[in-house]
Amino acid sequence: MHEIDKVVINFDEGQLFLLNICLGFLMFGVSLELSLKDFKYVFQRPKPVLVGLISQLILLPILTLILIYLIKPAFTIQLGMLMVAACPGGNISNYMVHRSDGNTALSITMTSIVTLAAVLVTPFSFYLWTRILHTPADFDRPLSVDLGDMISIIVQLIVIPLLIGLIINHQAPKFRALIIRPVKIFSIVLLLGIIGFALAGNQEIIKYHLGTVFFIVLIHNGLAFVQGFYFARLNKLPEQDVRAISMETGIQNSGLGLILIFNYFYGLGGMAVLAAWWGVWDIISGFLLSTYWSYQKLD
Repeated sequence: MHEIDKVVINFDEGQLFLLNICLGFLMFGVSLELSLKDFKYVFQRPKPVLVGLISQLILLPILTLILIYLIKPAFTIQLGMLMVAACPGGNISNYMVHRSDGNTALSITMTSIVTLAAVLVTPFSFYLWTRILHTPADFDRPLSVDLGDMISIIVQLIVIPLLIGLIINHQAPKFRALIIRPVKIFSIVLLLGIIGFALAGNQEIIKYHLGTVFFIVLIHNGLAFVQGFYFARLNKLPEQDVRAISMETGIQNSGLGLILIFNYFYGLGGMAVLAAWWGVWDIISGFLLSTYWSYQKLD
């Protein structure tokens, strides 16, 4: 068993409760930008939505398995990679698509669908793809997860905050207009805060093992952007759609992944360190890519 597989990130129930509240607020921030009209986009332009969903929900996990097979990382890192791939898109993807001169409406529609679908898709996808992994004979950590329990916590963390946001959107538009900008700014700060808080009490562990996942995340995240980009190109979509699908595939809600790791996998070292670094890096990579695209004229 690899050394990082033996590491456990220590967390108590009080810290977990606080993390859950924070993630719920992040989802509330996302919901303030969602509207029922976003879902009409599916019927108006179904092809780019379908292409984007296939890229994010099916091809990304398959790409992850291929990468795992090629680089053969430690087992808990493999689990972390699949956890990230199973999570819905990150809450900053719409902003990055807007900066990229991409199709923001398509981005918001994909975020809406994938985030709501995460209640079932995330636990089922993670459960399904991890069945393919080979568990080391000397790995002695419990990995059995009750799908019902995982679905229950995702309902609490995603569905309830989203419903509250949608109600405010339709019933109190003036209040929404007043709070949406500060909530968006605070959400980004909070995302980084979740990651920092999650790892603050385990600094020595993180410093010692960050190098193990550093380049794995860079490669994994970079390939996710590339996969989304060329799959959309292969389907002959306009450049604005291509950029949106690439961003939605490359930016994942690793904050949700961290919460699930701490709740159900006892803070397994490889999983937690990888998900935490992904949460930092995809903000950096998304910003760099969107900056580059902002200077590139659309075809």
